[in-house]
Amino acid sequence: MWDALKCDLCGDCLVKCRYVDYDKDRAASEMKLLMEGKAADILDHCITCNACFQYCPTGADPANLICRMQEKMGSPITVGFKPVINSVVKTFEQGSRDIQVIEGDPDKPALSFDSFTFAQFPAGTLESRMFKGMTVVRGRKYASLVGMAHMGGESLAEKYGRRVIDSLAELGKEIVYMHNEGYILAHIKARELGIEVPYKYLHLFEYLLDYFKENQRDIKKLKKMVAYQPNCAVRWFPEQDIWLNEIFELIGVERVSRTYEGVNALCCGGPALFVNNELSMGIQKNNIRDAMDNHAEAMITICPMCDTVLRDQTAKAGLPQIFITDLCRMALGEVSWPVR
Repeated sequence: MWDALKCDLCGDCLVKCRYVDYDKDRAASEMKLLMEGKAADILDHCITCNACFQYCPTGADPANLICRMQEKMGSPITVGFKPVINSVVKTFEQGSRDIQVIEGDPDKPALSFDSFTFAQFPAGTLESRMFKGMTVVRGRKYASLVGMAHMGGESLAEKYGRRVIDSLAELGKEIVYMHNEGYILAHIKARELGIEVPYKYLHLFEYLLDYFKENQRDIKKLKKMVAYQPNCAVRWFPEQDIWLNEIFELIGVERVSRTYEGVNALCCGGPALFVNNELSMGIQKNNIRDAMDNHAEAMITICPMCDTVLRDQTAKAGLPQIFITDLCRMALGEVSWPVR
């Protein structure tokens, strides 16, 4: 969350931004305008990738300030996604029937699909032995809301985050977050907003890692080299990479070294599609070229948006794209490696 007391106007956050060309003076000027509640050029160019969160050396969280001001001033992203944001607000203010609950075993955790539909994940996901017996939930009342910042809805987590946490608490179970940003709401944003989380929870990677540690005899080493496409929430909690790398090691996958990874990672280009299609296509092509140049045999995704946005371009490039759960199912012999 934005903390003006930590900002020293060094400008690093915007000097390092790959979507604008600011020197330190211009960057500091832009941030000063935003701090004063005024419009600034960066609002029209920011694609909400959250990289500036990591670029900031003082922990001031400039990404949060920029997204807040995009919402306030009506940036191109805000205008483009306005129907989506209005629909989400309507859900929390008036209720929604967009809820699905598949009851599981009493002693098993619940798997939260956030507000995504089951069809946005690989076919057969819920049939995997990895999730056998788990209660499964999805729908707007379980939405992380953190991702709404990519659509000009930065304030929604603050307004409705407590309701989401309460809805999951009603299940009376440990929660496994299928989507990165659901975990971020519980683990990062709830603390910032003073929301108590009255249940235990796990990131999908934590759950998968525990599963494979307990079922190592079932693993068939894949012996593949892959590139990983993180979603933008990884900026808030990069430590999740430790879990992912352990999973890769257990299932016999090597993560190739790339130019665009870690702090230098590129987003999928999803939000930019609504404001600058050419920029979005360029981001996707750079991501894919980087993976292939470093001999990746597949692109691994975790986010349904990233998965959808990149799929056409990876297909055209001949680079198999695999959702993380399907990669794990391949190591269990449940599905086959895609034919190239």
